Amino acid sequence: MIEALLLAAVAVATHDGPRALTRASGFFFERDGRLWLVTSRHVLFDEATGHHPDRIELELHVDAENLTRSLRWSVPLYRDGRAAWRQARDSGGEVDVALIEIDAQALPPEVQMRAFTPEHLQVAFDEVPVGSALLVVGFPLGFHDTLHHLPVVRQAAVASAFGVRFQGQGYFLTDARTHRGTSGAAVVMRSDEPALLAEGLPYKLLGVHAGRLDMLPRDEKQDEVLGLNCTWYADVLMALSDPRPAVVAAAAGAA
Repeated sequence: MIEALLLAAVAVATHDGPRALTRASGFFFERDGRLWLVTSRHVLFDEATGHHPDRIELELHVDAENLTRSLRWSVPLYRDGRAAWRQARDSGGEVDVALIEIDAQALPPEVQMRAFTPEHLQVAFDEVPVGSALLVVGFPLGFHDTLHHLPVVRQAAVASAFGVRFQGQGYFLTDARTHRGTSGAAVVMRSDEPALLAEGLPYKLLGVHAGRLDMLPRDEKQDEVLGLNCTWYADVLMALSDPRPAVVAAAAGAA
């Protein structure tokens, strides 16, 4: 049996009509019977770089016994001229996380996936001391097991006070080697909670990887990059998946 964590992650490819644009990472989140894809907001729309895809494609497994079988599922990013995803702002500004609902009823019944739930969210900040070991599950530079359509997992560590909004933003820092294409990846910590062990996905979801953090200005000849990353607190998913139709603000992390 393949580990459930790997089936909760999904490769995300952005497109503008028939033209392929970028590759990124994502994962599934389920709440109250509704299925959501989670990724970074800049994967779906980034005004600064002129990145404006009109759809994304997800690579989904369709055979529990033969992981080489998969299909590509297209998800439109606009409906009736309006963005189909949900994004948020908080006291620090834009939150670089987006949710887009997946019509689970429209998916072929043979699709194999796992999803995080609200029970997986890490709500006790004092249970995550600085230096805690984390995993980042994604598709760096689009790299993955292309035969079995599975992500790769990188080691990470908590690099700032967990539960504190770093520089007033809704994220904390991780120390990990990451690359483009990891945006939107789940950042998790192993858990021995009986309920999660019984459910088969024994991980706490701490956040959503957004990108690398560099020290600017720095002497590029003398000083290496910091090797630190921004991870948005996962509690924003509760605001974004709220059953109310329009969610425009979310509080992420502690004060």
